[in-house]
Amino acid sequence: MKAVLVRDLSPDLSGVELAEIAQPAGEVLVRVRAASLNYPDLLMTQGTYQFKPETPFVSGLEMAGEVVEATADSGFVPGDRVRGGAKTGAFAEYVALPAAALRKVPEAVDFAHAAAMGAAYHTAYVALVEIGGLTAGQTVLVHGASGGVGLAACDLARAMRAKVIAATHREDKLDRLRAIAKPDAAILNTGRFREQVGELTGGRLCDLVFDPVGGDVFDESTRCVTFGGKLLVVGFVAGRIPEIAVNIPLIKGFSVVGVRAGEYAQRFPERGTRIAEAIDQLASEGRITPHVERILPLAAWREAFEAMARGEIIGKLVLEP
Repeated sequence: MKAVLVRDLSPDLSGVELAEIAQPAGEVLVRVRAASLNYPDLLMTQGTYQFKPETPFVSGLEMAGEVVEATADSGFVPGDRVRGGAKTGAFAEYVALPAAALRKVPEAVDFAHAAAMGAAYHTAYVALVEIGGLTAGQTVLVHGASGGVGLAACDLARAMRAKVIAATHREDKLDRLRAIAKPDAAILNTGRFREQVGELTGGRLCDLVFDPVGGDVFDESTRCVTFGGKLLVVGFVAGRIPEIAVNIPLIKGFSVVGVRAGEYAQRFPERGTRIAEAIDQLASEGRITPHVERILPLAAWREAFEAMARGEIIGKLVLEP
């Protein structure tokens, strides 16, 4: 079968190729119909993600497709439409996974959107709902709002009737972000953006700040959280891991909380199942919809990775084998 194979780690994708490899075997064999690109997929080709698989490995966190073969006790049968994945393996014509790593796709959701729904919405749900305790009427500041995870956070917060301030560092993305994310407001998170947040909230500031960016954005975000609020640390796309003097959250009365969504589901599997069910239900009701900006054939994997590296995409990019 064809697969995107990472033979060697490199900063420029020179160690990655579309290769012919043996079809995998396992508890459930799935014919991949769509696989979505996530930022960790790019980082893993460089060896800069916290999870560092041994080379060679097949890239790809998540996919959706049809069951081809399944063991009798797996709970799946050939023809079932499923979504799921692991840390690797999705960018291929077939993937073999344990049954616990798969869920049936809601009838109202196609393969491309099902593939784009997992990691991003799971991260957003863990951060905003499980850890953040989001309720209707609260105000959420979402950084990196044009990315897959950030856009999912905007979509989920809006579905839960929160007020959403979407933030990006790209001025050329603001109009598209407003049209796609439909936030209550969209701002640039460069420089001293606290003043804008204060004006938009009548001085109250934000109950939750969702931050997958880090660096200067985190530093300024400490000025944007209301008393009793939470600054949710999701990642460090900016590159610099920020530091904070503990007197700041003490005096201002807010919490800084780390979000490791994948680890959360592993440590609390019953909660992970509940989260997946909640996401499926929201999708079935049409209350959340992943934004798939571009669908490319698997052979165009390099175009997809390079577009992500340049920050061109709003939402998700999907590969179809």
